[in-house]
Amino acid sequence: MELFGIDKYGIINPKAVYRNLQPAQLVEEALRRGEGTLSNSGALVVKTGKYTGRSANDKFIVDTPAVHDDIAWGKVNRPISKEAFYGIYNKVIAYLQNKDVYIFDGFAGADPKYCKAFRVINELASQNLFIHQLLRRPTEEQLASFAEDYTIIAAPGFKCIPERDGTRSEAAILLNYEDKLVVIAGSQYAGEIKKSVFSVMNYILPKMGVFPMHCSANIGKDGDSAIFFGLSGTGKTTLSADPNRELIGDDEHGWADDSVFNFEGGCYAKCINLSKEKEPDIYNAIRFGALVENVVMDPDTREFDFDDASLAENSRVGYPIDFINNARLDGVGDTPKTVIFLTADAFGVLPPISKLDNKQAMYYFVSGFTSKLAGTEIGITSPVPTFSTCFGEPFMPMDSSVYAKMLEEKVQKSGANVYLVNTGWNGTGKRMKLAYTRAMVTAALNGTLEKSEFVTDPYFGLAVPTTCEGVPSELMIPANTWEDKAAYEAAAKKLAEMFRENFKKYDKMPQDVVDAGPKA
Repeated sequence: MELFGIDKYGIINPKAVYRNLQPAQLVEEALRRGEGTLSNSGALVVKTGKYTGRSANDKFIVDTPAVHDDIAWGKVNRPISKEAFYGIYNKVIAYLQNKDVYIFDGFAGADPKYCKAFRVINELASQNLFIHQLLRRPTEEQLASFAEDYTIIAAPGFKCIPERDGTRSEAAILLNYEDKLVVIAGSQYAGEIKKSVFSVMNYILPKMGVFPMHCSANIGKDGDSAIFFGLSGTGKTTLSADPNRELIGDDEHGWADDSVFNFEGGCYAKCINLSKEKEPDIYNAIRFGALVENVVMDPDTREFDFDDASLAENSRVGYPIDFINNARLDGVGDTPKTVIFLTADAFGVLPPISKLDNKQAMYYFVSGFTSKLAGTEIGITSPVPTFSTCFGEPFMPMDSSVYAKMLEEKVQKSGANVYLVNTGWNGTGKRMKLAYTRAMVTAALNGTLEKSEFVTDPYFGLAVPTTCEGVPSELMIPANTWEDKAAYEAAAKKLAEMFRENFKKYDKMPQDVVDAGPKA
């Protein structure tokens, strides 16, 4: 039996080893093993059990002298000893003996100058299908000479024992940057594999002068690239899917001195409340070769009920990017000319669009702000703020100042314009219409927004355009949408103070960046 080199990890007696099977073969394997079923559209559908999303509190980084000073240790980046790591690693390797093992050898990083090779070893055929579709797939020639830079071993059937293994629960996501190993145990949620690749790239690339980003990216007919940062619910996927622009990627990118490039070869989209009318690209991508997680399906008709969240609010589908009609398959574009930070402000006080200078860009990038309404989305009475460092806090191993400085350097070199776009609410108590947001984004991308008169927001110091084609002028200035001006001032002051309070934790940030935030 061909082991394809997995014996060097200690897997010396597997039942069978399968390397880089095609999607049809992996679907057959998954069905044979009872891992899932087929939908009426041909997609493979699985239930991931207890874990239907990332288990952030179960992620650990191996603390060694070689990496210790690079890592921003804390609640996100928790240390684990090398001894504890290998204690779990050896148990996982023992668990995999006499089992079917699925290997995917592929790449992260569409720009060949910064591409890294990943070997992913899976217990489940369905998870191997997922990572086959999500990473960049090798040619036969590349596969023949493949040499991995990092190895990920995913064994969801192995359950940790916290008292024995030093973990928090039965699940563990362990990143060993020094030895270039990742172990994922106890969780079948496929996103753990994807985000482990991202966490590795976020550690590697800054050392290569490349700015890693949790963002989507697209490119216009004239080669003008744009990137979109934004937390869940802000419209990142929707706004970057522009019929007049090609999608470079929907989630993870690198910004080099001469390119912006997708890390991945696929997409991992949310399915909750999905409809063909609102998200036709995602809807139509749910077909043979896609992996669907935790979406309720009628057992007889095999039709999906995307509105049913009884299995998970975070239901997902993974598919290759070529399932999207308007995708740039090489995954590479010129350096961005436009940078957009998306937020959904339920306080109703941030402008629908504003332009940022370099220091403001660093401030709002590091803050990673959005908010949502605690109950129904019909008013602005109970907003709940969320701050996620660099729009991707769970995946950033280094201090935020490292990534913020890289943003500043790349923006200065490329001359990109940076905008903050609020897709949330205003003083009317209604959310900004998507058509208006699209008009503002289009004006930012084609440069016509620069022709507007700009005024300075009194609380946040942002440069706010007073007009934009296709948008009612009364919506451009937040205060104008509030009948109760005193309530507007109170809400603006409250949010500004939340920004300032949150930013206090960034003790390595330069003072001029601190000063670029909201004023007291």
